[in-house]
Amino acid sequence: MSAVVDAVDRILDQGGDADDVLRSVVRALVERGGCSWAGISFVEGDELVPGPAAGEPDETRRITVPVSYRGERVGELAADGPLDQALLERIATLVSAHVLLGWDTGGEGWAP
Repeated sequence: MSAVVDAVDRILDQGGDADDVLRSVVRALVERGGCSWAGISFVEGDELVPGPAAGEPDETRRITVPVSYRGERVGELAADGPLDQALLERIATLVSAHVLLGWDTGGEGWAP
């Protein structure tokens, strides 16, 4: 499964708009990680709001992990497929800053 982590690392190294990066990450989980579906949700108040997703859902195989940035939960990463919890947690950590930006801007473009 290191292929999916390598793919996520490459996506993050390329950079770009947070929404585009996150769309590429969930696509990589499906294309390289063997998942049938992957998605990211953003914390909005007390709710999770769906964000980028790829593939066909199979909730019977779903694993979800929180995405936290500097100790604050900013989202959730979910995948339907063969990835284990530890690997999904590693990916959640890698993408946390981008989830923060997507969450903080409500999915809109962001400029410093």
